[in-house]
Amino acid sequence: MRNLLPFLSAPPHPGGRSALTCRYRCGDACFQDVPNTSDNAYAGDIIAGALSRRSVMRAAAVVTVAAASGAASVTGPGGSGQAFAATGPGARERGHGSADGARGLRFAPVPPNETDAVTVPAGHDQAVVIRWGDPILRGAPAFDQENQSAAAQAGQFGYNNDFLSLLPLPGERGRQVMVANHEYTSEWLMFRNYDPADPTREQVEIGWAGHGLSVVVVQEERGTGRLTPVPRHRLNRRITATTEFRVTGPAAGGALLRTSADPSGTRVLGTFNNCAGGTTPWGTTLHGEENINNYFAHSSRPTDKRYGLATGETERKWERFDQRFDVVREPNESHRFGWVVELDPYDPHSTPRKRTALGRFKHEGAQPRLTEDGRPVVYMGDDERFEYFYKFVSSKQMRKGDSRAAKEHNLTLLDEGTLYVAKLTGDSPEEIDGTGKHPADGEFDGSGSWIKLATGNVSHVPGMTAEEVYVFTRLAADKAGATKMDRPEDVEPSPRTGRVYVALTNNSDRGKPGKPGADEANPRDLNKHGQILELAENFDDPAGDGFAWRLFLVAGDPNDPATYFAGFPKDRVSPISCPDNVTFDPHGNLWISTDGNKLGSNDGLFGVATHGERRGELKQFLTVPVGAETCGPVVQERRVLVAVQHPGETDFATVENPGSTWPDGPGKLVRPAVVAVWRKDGHPIGI
Repeated sequence: MRNLLPFLSAPPHPGGRSALTCRYRCGDACFQDVPNTSDNAYAGDIIAGALSRRSVMRAAAVVTVAAASGAASVTGPGGSGQAFAATGPGARERGHGSADGARGLRFAPVPPNETDAVTVPAGHDQAVVIRWGDPILRGAPAFDQENQSAAAQAGQFGYNNDFLSLLPLPGERGRQVMVANHEYTSEWLMFRNYDPADPTREQVEIGWAGHGLSVVVVQEERGTGRLTPVPRHRLNRRITATTEFRVTGPAAGGALLRTSADPSGTRVLGTFNNCAGGTTPWGTTLHGEENINNYFAHSSRPTDKRYGLATGETERKWERFDQRFDVVREPNESHRFGWVVELDPYDPHSTPRKRTALGRFKHEGAQPRLTEDGRPVVYMGDDERFEYFYKFVSSKQMRKGDSRAAKEHNLTLLDEGTLYVAKLTGDSPEEIDGTGKHPADGEFDGSGSWIKLATGNVSHVPGMTAEEVYVFTRLAADKAGATKMDRPEDVEPSPRTGRVYVALTNNSDRGKPGKPGADEANPRDLNKHGQILELAENFDDPAGDGFAWRLFLVAGDPNDPATYFAGFPKDRVSPISCPDNVTFDPHGNLWISTDGNKLGSNDGLFGVATHGERRGELKQFLTVPVGAETCGPVVQERRVLVAVQHPGETDFATVENPGSTWPDGPGKLVRPAVVAVWRKDGHPIGI
């Protein structure tokens, strides 16, 4: 009989994630001690309360989501009031949108469901773009589930796709460059004969090759939104756990990054647990290394404990096959992970780079915007309970154009600048009681400041060198007094307004005995469903040191009084739980993917208006199959792209008894995949 994993008899996992997902992706983080034991003020869960009468009146005359038509399932500081005056609920635009919804959101919302399929709105079609194991490099074989090999996987699309980016490909009509993260591997569902206590070298090496990034050119089909991979294209590339990376920025070459294999402290093999990311204005992609603690064994140092490293063996047992994953044998190897990676997808021979100036923590993503004088500012979240969100302000200006000199210059933009962490203050702190009741002013809002941590080789944190700030950024933020948030995941600035939206997924520990309690930025105890925070930089200057904030959306069942949708009537929105990745469409709507839905239905993708008279109108666009998470959304004019991650990853799933038969049907391994959705009539999405 096949060995049973220990989690099958473990206590129930909180919320919508399966025990299998928690074990393999984040090392059961919710069952571990919270790494952040600092006494910083907490910014707990979020908000709630009944809607104010004025908010309801302002948002009248909107189509009722619940009454919309059916869906089609297809298998296969300073003044926060001033800062927000332009887009606040009191400034809703007249005549914006139609009876069918805000522009870009005119589709029949998909109802909550538990269907083992990607379910899309009526009048839309879909198709898988690429699956785990599909060949993308010259000479790579077709996927053979019974005869997998590390050599084959190194030329095939990786496992558990997450962040996606679609970039133009000049000179090749109808083609785009797709870049994908591969966050982690689920060996239990990859191999028929897998013993978690004694994996084989081949299985481990397949796992190494299944991690990392994929670059693959895709061909558009005229008249639809379908995308087809172009195998063997000259730009196609696999980045794995053994690919060489350069370490750049102020911590590169420092004593904390040197190992026996790399005494220079500037060369690293591989990247893994790449979650979300970002796309830069200069044509590169950014990739966040998140739960890197899962890969390093036998830790005992306080600095490692702050990052959640294992004291014993790891789940995958990589340390048995490469000593760099054993902290006792290679103390600094773990310091070489937990960074933002930058990749040039247009140069298949380039060496990807780990940017130390952006700090080391559990990066969910990294999304830049430019200052008026052209300097990039990168916003970042640290995805764990009671952690912080950050920004980096470059000291260099981006150069426009495609010249070699411009490209080389732009590849140094993220190496010099200042790293900040956020501190939030509420307007009505005395009114926050943890129940989600709104303050008398009707909103959870306030001001904030950006606290400097380091600039180049200068530390702004007493008692820490600059190198220590970059390598142990969490400890630096603790000392600086940053505000503890509830799993800050994706952080995305609006290309239209510059407002920054922070997805705070959940934190069921908030308010528990011995744990931080509620504050205005995070006002609900035992936060299960999460929220979206909206931030406006003072004077709209992303390089500034102050901002205003408010809660834009408090997730959950709209019938729950402790939910909030920017003042929009709650009987006209879709239920949503656990916001994770966010992006924007061409109309300025925010699109939200979810992870671990705690309302009893599958995860999905949602669009919500951020401005106009329909601000706060939220509609579900699709759901993913059983056990899956919705990742990496890309919303173009005529196409929506999502990464369906860990489908079928339910508590008792095995290869023989899968939790899902998506996308290839019974008898086949469940394979994570990228899916494209478009309107059948060829018209733009949501118009």
